[in-house]
Amino acid sequence: MVGRIPVMNVAPVVDLGRQPAKATLDEPFPVSATVFREGHDKLGAEVVLTDPAGRQRAPVPLQPHPVEPNEYSAWVTPDAEGAWTFTVQSWSDPIGTWQHAAGLKIPAGVDVDLMFTEGRILLERVLAAGDLTPAEETVVRTGLAAATATEESPAARLAALQDADLVAVLAAHPLRELLTLEGPYPFYADRPRALFGSWYEFFPRSEGARLDDDGEVVSGTFRTAAERLDAVAAAGFDVIYLPPIHPIGEVNRKGPNNTLTPGPRDPGSPWAIGSRHGGHDAIHPDLGTFADFDAFVARAGELGLEVALDLALQAAPDHPWVTSNPEWFTTRADGTIAYAENPPKKYQDIYPVNFDNDPTGICREVLRVVKHWMAHGVRIFRVDNPHTKPVAFWEWLLKEVRRTDPDVVFLSEAFTKPAMMRALGAVGFHQSYTYFTWRTAKWEIEEYLRELSSETDHLMRPNFFVNTPDILHGFLQYGGPAAFKIRAALAATSSPSWGVYAGYELFEHVAVKPGSEEYLDSEKYQVRIRDWAGAEAEGRTLTPYLTRLNELRREHRALQLLRNVTIHHSDDESVLAYSKRAEAAGEDGRDDVVIVVINLDPHATRETTVRLDMPALGLDWADAFEVTDAFTGETWTWREHAYVRLDPGHEPAHVLTVRSLR
Repeated sequence: MVGRIPVMNVAPVVDLGRQPAKATLDEPFPVSATVFREGHDKLGAEVVLTDPAGRQRAPVPLQPHPVEPNEYSAWVTPDAEGAWTFTVQSWSDPIGTWQHAAGLKIPAGVDVDLMFTEGRILLERVLAAGDLTPAEETVVRTGLAAATATEESPAARLAALQDADLVAVLAAHPLRELLTLEGPYPFYADRPRALFGSWYEFFPRSEGARLDDDGEVVSGTFRTAAERLDAVAAAGFDVIYLPPIHPIGEVNRKGPNNTLTPGPRDPGSPWAIGSRHGGHDAIHPDLGTFADFDAFVARAGELGLEVALDLALQAAPDHPWVTSNPEWFTTRADGTIAYAENPPKKYQDIYPVNFDNDPTGICREVLRVVKHWMAHGVRIFRVDNPHTKPVAFWEWLLKEVRRTDPDVVFLSEAFTKPAMMRALGAVGFHQSYTYFTWRTAKWEIEEYLRELSSETDHLMRPNFFVNTPDILHGFLQYGGPAAFKIRAALAATSSPSWGVYAGYELFEHVAVKPGSEEYLDSEKYQVRIRDWAGAEAEGRTLTPYLTRLNELRREHRALQLLRNVTIHHSDDESVLAYSKRAEAAGEDGRDDVVIVVINLDPHATRETTVRLDMPALGLDWADAFEVTDAFTGETWTWREHAYVRLDPGHEPAHVLTVRSLR
């Protein structure tokens, strides 16, 4: 039912409140509502949080929108991990009603004595509530004296009652009449890694791989891969993500470049999981033992890295499940088991799981597998193709894991229709792959940043991967080294989570054929031996640039948040400008503000004027301020209009820190 003081369009609310909205420890997020009433009396509105321990927090006033009537909002910040709720309260505001009427009537000489009498009664009610500090009580008693000082002029008495200190005290201690509650609505505050992190992906079998005396490839192991962790950590990454590490099927194994004719020593695709050596709870024998894996995880932890493991719910034809539980798969009319297809792609080496056959057994087995790897130190899972499994299954699994281990994070790898991507986020996925790879024009990047930061932020947290083992966008294929800088700078500064697949820093850019987004000699089907030391010695690496980006992300709180993006105008359709701002939290009292200006054209220098939204930077329209380029160290004085020149062959992006000159 509609309340006495109606509250409608409350946000953030997910699935009518059946699912919690997304929040993160110490991350501000907005609560909004439409609040109105009949007549002309004033009203008030506020949001009240209840923390995971069941404690109700002090109300936070909802502020009216500066333009849209009846729209109210407030920013709130959870300070503990776990399940929270929020309730929107609205009420009739007799103090606000009186303040408005007194400001009109008393100067006009209308009902002067009556207005002061009503003001006195309201102030006495505020005093009687007994929740004022001594200083606040003094302020209210001073106002009460003015309300009753009949010897003073009405103008002087009114001025005393309109004193800023008194107005502030009354706003902090409102008299709530006709109180209406809307809620509670759930939200969940996850640990910070669910929101912020720099991801690096590599294949353990390629790290430390070598050629033997016969020219045959010898696989890397967890022990050799652990040696690469120092470089990953030194580059400022937080998460090391591993594709599937399980035994690889031998039946229908794929050869180089996805061919159907593998050689006897071709390793196959890690996503074709399962063989005579075991399934999802086993390790490929070429990689080592569980002791080796545990040592890898431990070394990563020593370096400040978390290990993310791929969770791919599918099976090779010789996976143990195919024998033990054939009902978990789809049998065609000819008696064969259906393999995976994503036309025109075919995956003859993979059997999809059919979740409509024995769903209870499948759910029990997947939960067992997940907890198996959790017991070996994995607290992050990158889930392969979750959109090909029932949403109800993910809702169940993620809630089961959260119930016992709320720190475990799941990343959804679903490049599919928006409804499915948002549904996966709504039912519990902590992060989501996005359409970022395919957003390259200025207008579509601007639209997408607005969407992710303020329209779907309660459903999805984005993770901007610049490349993946099977996505090499044409922008990188033909843009040269500048294109790699542009996409890295954009991803690392616009999204709190971003990712890089190994080889990006070496500018790997050759596709298997024109028009394809598949890498030539894709690491999905063969081991890649990379000369990291040689590339570094010869300066053929983007690693210093990526390292600086990750340093900036750790230095600037503004770059660790999602909901704080402001798009600014530039006169050039190839120059993108945006800023991120975090309110002051340190002793210096300064907001953390970063301005990013990127030339999206990797082939040409661009000169243009950027027009800044100064209030979004915490500045007045006429202010001048100092900006420093985080890469070159150059410093300029900027105002609302600023000239920029960006040469992609030198530095295609300004990442600017801001210092006010006021």
